[in-house]
Amino acid sequence: MSLLQGIHHAAYRCRDAKQTIEFYREALGMDLMLAISEDRVPSTKEPDPYMHIFLDAGAGNVLAFFEIPNSPPMGRDENTPAWVQHIAFRVADMDTLLTTKERLKSQGIEVLGPTNHEMFQSIYFVDPNGHRIELAADTVEPGVLEKLHELAGPMVEEWSRTRSTVRHAAFLHEKEFSADH
Repeated sequence: MSLLQGIHHAAYRCRDAKQTIEFYREALGMDLMLAISEDRVPSTKEPDPYMHIFLDAGAGNVLAFFEIPNSPPMGRDENTPAWVQHIAFRVADMDTLLTTKERLKSQGIEVLGPTNHEMFQSIYFVDPNGHRIELAADTVEPGVLEKLHELAGPMVEEWSRTRSTVRHAAFLHEKEFSADH
């Protein structure tokens, strides 16, 4: 039996808990599950008032946020490109992905994609806190995941030695990159 049974919740910082709840409810249909607020941090006992909200991301998954008003304003790791850190959610299929893209755009949200990753297609947008959100619809063909699993170890080993692009799985984005020309 595996030690881990899944992700209990993922937590991020937000600028405004109420605004964050409204955005995720309107954009993605996520409901507020519960809220916790204390004057001290339970794990460290530090005095630091906060609002901790938990949103239902479906299928037992939970996305949580902390509003911590006594801390310096939110920022991001300026040495990491904005596209790297993101939250990705699975949607049922391509129709759902495309319908959701249009609905988000009608709400005034800028949406990038869909991007073809061969195993799945994704759209991307940013929440009011600056967190990048990805919605992904699985499109994988039989045998592809098994092939990628076989390639993963050798790819990481080569990357570790060279710190140069390892092209063994380049087939994943051939269609996406060829669409640029």
